[in-house]
Amino acid sequence: MSTQSPTPRPGREHADGLTGAASVVIEGLHKAYGSLEVLKGISLTVGAGQVVCLIGPSGSGKSTLLRCVNLLETPQQGRITIGDFDVTDPEADVDRMRRHVGMVFQQFNLFPHLSVLENCTVAQVKVLKRDRAEAERIARGNLERVGLAEKADGFPDQLSGGQQQRVAIARALSMDPSLMLFDEPTSALDPETVGDVLAIMRNLAAEGMTMLVVTHEMEFARDVADKVVFMDGGVVVEEGPAAEVIGNPREPRTQAFLSRVLNPTQVEAPEQ
Repeated sequence: MSTQSPTPRPGREHADGLTGAASVVIEGLHKAYGSLEVLKGISLTVGAGQVVCLIGPSGSGKSTLLRCVNLLETPQQGRITIGDFDVTDPEADVDRMRRHVGMVFQQFNLFPHLSVLENCTVAQVKVLKRDRAEAERIARGNLERVGLAEKADGFPDQLSGGQQQRVAIARALSMDPSLMLFDEPTSALDPETVGDVLAIMRNLAAEGMTMLVVTHEMEFARDVADKVVFMDGGVVVEEGPAAEVIGNPREPRTQAFLSRVLNPTQVEAPEQ
């Protein structure tokens, strides 16, 4: 698979104050499901144009945090701002905010009855009110960016998992997002297709896209992230530059997690 290395785009002025890449500020975020408290006062910042990777064991609250950023989940307490837009303001126009936030899920979430091209144009036409010709031009350009220009007329069930995820990224990019959220985008993929998706994400990072990524891909996090945040039990245990958190973690919980993740085949020798 070959992908184009995108060149930086000029800043895009939006009516809601989002321009080009947007910063994200999360302050004192709490989220509970009944008596189960999933997020316990999370605070973190993603600078404009930065890549921040969230790592940690399953159930630590990483995906819930990501879903709170664009209000797929509603926090009970705390504040989230994207650029100058207060996401958690009760009066906020959430639909307007979501026009500028792209999200890529674990399971692709493509419309099975629509072609690849239609998957990448429907939101442009319905939400951004672009005419169909412009929407198709933008969609084809983004499909080329992810190496799937020749699949525009195909349907999701004709694609591999890795190809479907690349279409999902092209669909998100077609909305000209100021922020991209990735929720374990490679976890449902065969090992041989993971690299294709990560290569596209590396290109986006080089382009200056603000990215908040939940991932178990430690090599990607180490090489691409400006900051790594280790979560466990609904709190931020440790955060800092990727080389420090992954290469030389301070906290015992971080050390134990990375030891398991980086040495998955390491087992104790049986007693003789």
